[in-house]
Amino acid sequence: MSFDLARGGAVAATSLFDAALTGGTSGSAVDVDINWTFLAQIALFLVLFVVLKPLLFDPLLRLFEEREKRIAGAKAEATEMYKEADAKIAKYEEELALVKRAAGEERDKLRAEGQRQEQAILAKVRNETNALLDEGRKKISVDGASLRQELDVAAQALAREMATSVLGREVQ
Repeated sequence: MSFDLARGGAVAATSLFDAALTGGTSGSAVDVDINWTFLAQIALFLVLFVVLKPLLFDPLLRLFEEREKRIAGAKAEATEMYKEADAKIAKYEEELALVKRAAGEERDKLRAEGQRQEQAILAKVRNETNALLDEGRKKISVDGASLRQELDVAAQALAREMATSVLGREVQ
């Protein structure tokens, strides 16, 4: 068998077909006898097909279809669950934002109340401190005046004593 490109593909295909029929030898042909064994094999195939179809092939095909339905159902259910989860997450985030906003408002309200109380306490302490300072100043003023009087009396007595001691006689 030779393959010649100049003669074309049809000649090459014919050569290959001839070689296959002859079994690779150039002189002998293949004999195919159709006898009773061939017919028996066809009959056996048909009987097995008729018997195995309802017993094996149909249940197997139903099993495959059921599995496909379950897989498709599970996929649809999973998709639905993802949608529900996304919706719940969105709702959760929305509620969380509302709670955060309410907490912020409450914190601001408490902070303002705390500042008001702080101002009130500071004002009260300032007033008390000012009152104590005023009272202390008055007391110091009164004590200073009484001490000045006592000091004036003592200074006059001391001056008399000093004058008496310097002059050597008693001064009035």
